[in-house]
Amino acid sequence: MIEHLKAEILAHAKTSPSREICGLVVLKKRKKVYVPCRNISMTNSEFEIHPEDYASAEESGEIIAIVHSHPITNPNPSQADLVGIEQTNLPWVIVNPNTEQFTLTEPSGYVQPYVGREFVHGVNDCYSIWRDFYKHELNIEMANYYRQDKWWLKGDDLYTDNYTQAGMVQVDFKDLEYGDILLMKVASPVLNHCAVYLGNNIILHHVMGRLSCKDVLGGYWVKITDKCLRHKSRFKDKQC
Repeated sequence: MIEHLKAEILAHAKTSPSREICGLVVLKKRKKVYVPCRNISMTNSEFEIHPEDYASAEESGEIIAIVHSHPITNPNPSQADLVGIEQTNLPWVIVNPNTEQFTLTEPSGYVQPYVGREFVHGVNDCYSIWRDFYKHELNIEMANYYRQDKWWLKGDDLYTDNYTQAGMVQVDFKDLEYGDILLMKVASPVLNHCAVYLGNNIILHHVMGRLSCKDVLGGYWVKITDKCLRHKSRFKDKQC
């Protein structure tokens, strides 16, 4: 990495010793430029580039790298970072402002396991499990909707609003099959959690604040289940 870029990134990171900074490396008229951005994440240990800053940088040139800091931990990419690198299909630069160490990680085709994922809302969450499972196990692509932190308490109803358009059809709980989706209300007025049914009364899901896991479908999970869905392509008679 060009030394003047490293110096600018490090200086930016040092302005925020306990909260992640973020930015972009942009190619402007054949010159690489660092563009600091606003981090609108609700937590100090995550980052989300303000969409206005991203759009402005995109208009000014070609975005060639994503930048953020790890103020507390080493600059090696986390599990969520590795997922983000694949999603953006761009190299990510990470810096620790205290040790002044950098890493640069390129997309490499990383696919994380279903069980044991660290929760990062919008990156590694229950809907991510649904999307990844459908893509890799069922060859069904699900759209990656933007979802702000705690959207279910802010007037949004993302699952209800989008499941029909996504090709999902409601089925009866007693007719559950492998790959069906259960929609639940976890301390929420609207559906805000999903789980993939694996058969034999087992579900795969990712609850906020926990690692992703398999659970027995019983008790609490049955009680809070509101809808069961199946993709229209998986009906045996293809009538839906």
